[in-house]
Amino acid sequence: MARTQLYLVRHGEQNPESDHVSNAGLSQLGREQADRLGRRLRTVPFSAIHHSPLARAAQTADIVAGHLPEVPRHACHFMADRTPVPSAGQRGRYPDRWLSWLDNVPEDERDEDATALRLAVKHFGVTGSEDRHELLITHNFVIGWFVRHMLDAPVWRWIGLNQANCAITIAQWDSDRPPALVSFNDTGHL
Repeated sequence: MARTQLYLVRHGEQNPESDHVSNAGLSQLGREQADRLGRRLRTVPFSAIHHSPLARAAQTADIVAGHLPEVPRHACHFMADRTPVPSAGQRGRYPDRWLSWLDNVPEDERDEDATALRLAVKHFGVTGSEDRHELLITHNFVIGWFVRHMLDAPVWRWIGLNQANCAITIAQWDSDRPPALVSFNDTGHL
């Protein structure tokens, strides 16, 4: 039985002095979180580190990779900062209380009907002939979407699944079983 484990990690804390601009880097605390994460993960046999192209995720990946020197890493468009928003025909699938908030999601983060996020799950959520461990350093709503998928929850249920900076969520696919959520928001190393 082949197994795929995806370690989904939210980037370290963004520099608060950046006024939360989309491509700001890490704060000092964020760098410390990433270092602790790297120390925690140093014995996992990762085949790759995939990270969002945004600075805070790339910097987190750089620090973690210092503890995993043999593991290749790269910026990955599947890990980009995305917010699932319903198209006009799908708005009824979301609770009314969230619609005005979703209408104000910045254009560069909008993922209508989670098209890109569905592709990310399809791309990473597969098994092969051998066990595989992948580290995905990304953003809160991306992780929320993966968790929502693992639990087969309604499309809007990624809302409120908040991941701490540098916390670990593990999603697992086995060749002969449904996908499973192994852990969520593990902060034991922080």
